[in-house]
Amino acid sequence: MRWFFLTVGYSGLSPKAPGTIGTLVSLPLGMLILITMDVTTLFLAALLVSVIAIEQINRYEKESAIHDNQQIVIDELAGMWFALSVAPALSVSFSEVSNLDNGFLIQSLLSFLLFRYFDITKPSIIGRIDREAKGGIGVMGDDIIAGFAAGISSALLWQGWLQLSQWIN
Repeated sequence: MRWFFLTVGYSGLSPKAPGTIGTLVSLPLGMLILITMDVTTLFLAALLVSVIAIEQINRYEKESAIHDNQQIVIDELAGMWFALSVAPALSVSFSEVSNLDNGFLIQSLLSFLLFRYFDITKPSIIGRIDREAKGGIGVMGDDIIAGFAAGISSALLWQGWLQLSQWIN
């Protein structure tokens, strides 16, 4: 059961780009929570998953002596869900998802792209946490910060686009 959780339903077992696959699995799950529930639920779910994951990763690392196994992608799920809880940070119905004017789909996809960018390049504090923090905190911490950075960046880009389009019109 632990391996199912840590690999996000075994998506982390992908032989190619397990982090990207784990994030791709996490994106629609997070969007579904936003559509069927609300942003607070998504944020709290990401927080709960993060707390549980830190403990489970610590146990896994103690038993296996492997730090930050690439097959563990629960950190990608948490990061993606934190990104979605910042941007688009709104709940829409299923029928409104494809309406590009509300920004839900665009910000969700932009959050995915920006999260992967921050998670792969690890700029600034994201890289420092990845290099220096140990155990579950180290595995989860960089992705949590990358998620918030992606969500904030996505929201800022969307708001900038809205301002620019109003100014043009």
